[in-house]
Amino acid sequence: AIIIPRSREKGTLFFLYAVPAVAYNHIIKQGYENEPAENRKETSLMPHNRNSFFHRKAAAGVCLLLCLTPLLSLSAPSAPVLAADGLPAPAAADADADGRVTWQEGFFYEPLSEEVKARITGISYGEGCIVPYEDLRYLNILYVDFHRETQVGEIICNQAIAQDLVEIFYELYLADYPLESVRLVDEYGGDDTLSMEHNNTSCFNFRVVDGTSSLSRHAYGLAIDINPLYNPYVTWPGGKQRVSPAAATPFADRSLDFPNKIDEDDLCYQLFAERGFTWGGHWRTMKDYQHFQKALPED
Repeated sequence: AIIIPRSREKGTLFFLYAVPAVAYNHIIKQGYENEPAENRKETSLMPHNRNSFFHRKAAAGVCLLLCLTPLLSLSAPSAPVLAADGLPAPAAADADADGRVTWQEGFFYEPLSEEVKARITGISYGEGCIVPYEDLRYLNILYVDFHRETQVGEIICNQAIAQDLVEIFYELYLADYPLESVRLVDEYGGDDTLSMEHNNTSCFNFRVVDGTSSLSRHAYGLAIDINPLYNPYVTWPGGKQRVSPAAATPFADRSLDFPNKIDEDDLCYQLFAERGFTWGGHWRTMKDYQHFQKALPED
């Protein structure tokens, strides 16, 4: 391959085009000069001589075309590869030597480092956690906050959904989909209610389902809550409505229209549904509008 410095590109391309052009003119001139003197003036009049001259001209033209064809490919910019939606096709998700998989710039996941393990141990990775560190992944993403500013977000999830999440959050970022906060729940002391009250999007937290003794899908890193303050967890114990977090009570009525509401017309719902996630808004005996979960793939 020939690499042409941008500062010298125009001059180099001129040189590459000029050389074949000079050669072309030289062939034509030689053909003319090799004609007998008595034929030169009558080239345009005599059929035999005219055909001979044209043959040489055609041969020179073919030579010129062959010379210029590769140059055209050098000077013409290559078209970007586009995905079905018209966006640039994402790069292949290959892990590097440390196990990091980069989807796009600013969007990657990797095994938990010792530093990350230290941050979560005793908090979201509490005593008796049954999920090995090796089954979890640390995600780095970019997102647009409620002030329309780009922020860096952190998520810990099960390795089984890491690729799904990095793709989904990349699509949300491209669409300027607003997320108020994307932090590890450990920054809230592992307190899920406090995290929801701050409208924090989070995933892994070794805990039980609120109000039960059953492990949540969050305990396995297989569930994620999106903008939870605007998309609350709603139950009806004893026939009485209970909203969590309590500050989200105004948003429990889903017949209302308000910003950051997740429903079936929402991009966030559509991206998760396309990848096989279950939405808590479809549950019958309770509603968890913030919640998306996925089962482990069958062995």
